[in-house]
Amino acid sequence: AMENGAVYRPTTESGLSAYFSPGRLPWQQRALKGLQLLLSLLAFVCEEVVSQCTMCGGLYFFEFVSCSAFLLSLLILIVYCTPVYDHVDAEKVKSSDFYITLGTGIVFLLASIIFATTHDRTSAELAAVVFGFLASIMFLVDFSIMAYAKGQKDQLRKPEVTTRAGTLTEPLNG
Repeated sequence: AMENGAVYRPTTESGLSAYFSPGRLPWQQRALKGLQLLLSLLAFVCEEVVSQCTMCGGLYFFEFVSCSAFLLSLLILIVYCTPVYDHVDAEKVKSSDFYITLGTGIVFLLASIIFATTHDRTSAELAAVVFGFLASIMFLVDFSIMAYAKGQKDQLRKPEVTTRAGTLTEPLNG
């Protein structure tokens, strides 16, 4: 029986962990991306419960944005946390994540503002708006963290040599 346990253990342990590795993202970003996924799904579900509307444009725009935000955040998490990441250019993934997160945050915030000003004040609509605002904040906080990290990385990459006067010095060829 002990031999069988030794044979089966590596197979079962490596089964799920071979396909799911969330460690590529720092825990703060994992938490933010998880919240983006959850809150955009909740916003979408609450909005879907709404059966009638007076000014429907805001509702339809919010529906499209919340669903798109959910699918984009799911896609980003799948890329980061599965073997897909090993088959794509890591810098392109990070760059895509950077711009998708910014764009989604801004458009989700806009959709939430528009929906907040046009909805009929039902509890489902109010919940959708709250989840929409919370989701857009998570996207924008995530973007801010990525922008800060990118700025730090760029500073480290380009050290500038300055004189006391504050001008760049050129090496003398002479």
